Amino acid sequence: MKPVNKTDVLIIGGGISGMTAAVYAARANRSCVILESNITGGLANSTYTVENFPSYIDVHGMDLMQKCRDQVDHLGVEVEEVCEIVKMDLVSQPKVVETEDAVYEAKAVIIATGRKPITVEVPTECDNIHYCAICDGAPYEGKNVVMLGGGNSAFDEGLYLKQLGINKLAVVEIMDRFFAAQATQDDLLGREGVSAHKECSLKDVKVEDGKLVAAILENKNTKECHEVECDGIFVFLGQVPNSEPFKGLIDMDEKGYIKANESMETNIPGVFSSGDINVKVFRQLTTAAADGTVSALMADRYIRSLG
Repeated sequence: MKPVNKTDVLIIGGGISGMTAAVYAARANRSCVILESNITGGLANSTYTVENFPSYIDVHGMDLMQKCRDQVDHLGVEVEEVCEIVKMDLVSQPKVVETEDAVYEAKAVIIATGRKPITVEVPTECDNIHYCAICDGAPYEGKNVVMLGGGNSAFDEGLYLKQLGINKLAVVEIMDRFFAAQATQDDLLGREGVSAHKECSLKDVKVEDGKLVAAILENKNTKECHEVECDGIFVFLGQVPNSEPFKGLIDMDEKGYIKANESMETNIPGVFSSGDINVKVFRQLTTAAADGTVSALMADRYIRSLG
């Protein structure tokens, strides 16, 4: 028999939006629990440098998220990490969410599950394809790396890889131009050992004796392929919403982003949604934190309306 935990606000997702919501809920004297499928911090944990968050000129993403977690812990919020939701009833009152280890009953639920990296698949099995330079970059010091992606995240991670001592870095983008800030492009592409491969995508990999030796790139126009010697591949092609558990329950757009109004209300009373998982124009740490603020305040108002 699983233990039943009762709380005012249940927050699903422990990134900056979820943790901000927890801070505001706790300060409103609401009992609060965060359920996180991985560890708190979300995608920000894998960001080498954050330079657009007020109060810090620059800060490591993981350090910033640890500050958020410290505040959550200080306020006495219960956090369950590495937990998987197996069943939920968001329509009833109280709302019921069941994990592998426990059952949670809450008066209000805030969904803040954010996004996850877009993955790549190749015909040849390969263990050297990664999605986090901070997590997996260190073993490639002095080696050659292919990086997929031409946006700000890709170039920031590319700079981090070069700082780790990567020998050669091949930047691969399927479009005819890169999309990172020009100053960041100039910085990375101007460094020794960095090459650019536009209008190309990863077709396959070449593995010899169980070891990755090259990435096979295909030109999207000519369909011609060429090999780039490498020991590892890092992928930064953007993100998709972590909304699978809520499909069929919460209104979403065609891409799987949740349709929440400006008060973070979903189509189900008492269920709110905040952060990058929502349909929105801009997705930044600051906008996610703002959403978390609104969702917690609205959840408090909803609970008060229950009497």
